[in-house]
Amino acid sequence: MAKNQDIEKAENSLQEEIKVPLISQEKRAENVKNCSGSDKQIKEERCMVYLSTFVAVCGSYSFGSCAGYSSPTQSAIRDDLSLTLAEYSLFGSILTFGAMIGAITSGKIADYIGRKGAMIVSSGFCVAGWLSIYLAKGALPLDIGRLATGYGMGVFSYVVPVFIAEISPKDLRGALTTINQLMICTGVSVSFIIGTFLTWRALAITGIIPCAVLLVGLVIIPESPRWLAKNGNQKEFEAALQRLRGKNANISEEAAEIQVIITALGATLIDRAGRKPLLLVSASGLVLGCLLTGSSYYLKEHRIAANAAPALAVIGILVYIGAFSVGMGAVPWVVMSEIFPINIKGVAGSLATLVNWFGAWTCSYTFNFLMSWSSYGTFILYAAVNALAILFVIIVVPETKGKTLEQLQAAINVS
Repeated sequence: MAKNQDIEKAENSLQEEIKVPLISQEKRAENVKNCSGSDKQIKEERCMVYLSTFVAVCGSYSFGSCAGYSSPTQSAIRDDLSLTLAEYSLFGSILTFGAMIGAITSGKIADYIGRKGAMIVSSGFCVAGWLSIYLAKGALPLDIGRLATGYGMGVFSYVVPVFIAEISPKDLRGALTTINQLMICTGVSVSFIIGTFLTWRALAITGIIPCAVLLVGLVIIPESPRWLAKNGNQKEFEAALQRLRGKNANISEEAAEIQVIITALGATLIDRAGRKPLLLVSASGLVLGCLLTGSSYYLKEHRIAANAAPALAVIGILVYIGAFSVGMGAVPWVVMSEIFPINIKGVAGSLATLVNWFGAWTCSYTFNFLMSWSSYGTFILYAAVNALAILFVIIVVPETKGKTLEQLQAAINVS
């Protein structure tokens, strides 16, 4: 009898041992299934964020198209319209003045009629400008069109990064906002490439395409929830945030956080490394690029190692372009869109954008004069300016990585 009981206990123990790994395997399989479902849900929930970003950066691409238009078309436009060099120079440079005007007004427009409204206005100016250039029979309509596209550029340069920053979850904000700079560079590059085999009028028509895509897309995507909250549109605010985060997402905590600040008054690299490290690396690369290029001119002017001078200049320029792309080309726009409080974001953003365009004009206008003064001294001067930028970033610029816009405002207010 005891023997039978022992046998029965042994069989039961063996069955339990067999069940344990089977149960564990079932749990693991269930966990994997749940994780896969969770990942799929997250991707689905962020589809509207990605779509909204794509629509917005069509404005950035339009920006690049405007900036890159004048270079490949210079000879053809001058020949067809019998323009002097001075007349064409005015056509090329007036874009910057339009951008300055756009920068001054962009913040107010974005505050009064919303981020989507500002992008509609900007697209309208760009379309009208491109049509004026396409139909131009002389210098005046050509300049008017160029001025209009410049205005659109100025507005886009402010409102696109702000809109993307305001709709993005904090873990994606840096990467998505950086796409703004990528699309600007893409627009410039495409204009250079297709401008070599398209007529200047046909190239002007292609500039309308991204604006058309943007205008259609704006019908689909939601307005910035933060702008809606600022203007007291509670129902629209909650609806927009829910669309951006997914229909099954719990938005109560984020919605409350966005509103504690409103009533009381975040490419993957940028979100992993942080803003300040990228700015410091980029500025250091800019200093190096300027010094290498300046050294090339120094060697050439003093007839030292004449064969090495051209290679040194190319290396310096490549270093400069690479360093600019890593940080200074995109990160300041990201930081700008993050640190300004919502109630002054329009004015402060306009001022920052205006300073950017005024700086671009200053560099363009003074470059030939500086080169006449001293070729290598010009680049040493530029290196010194970038060295000052390193000090500015270290002392003044806050790190915004991994923080919501409201957390940033609270930290800035405390400091």
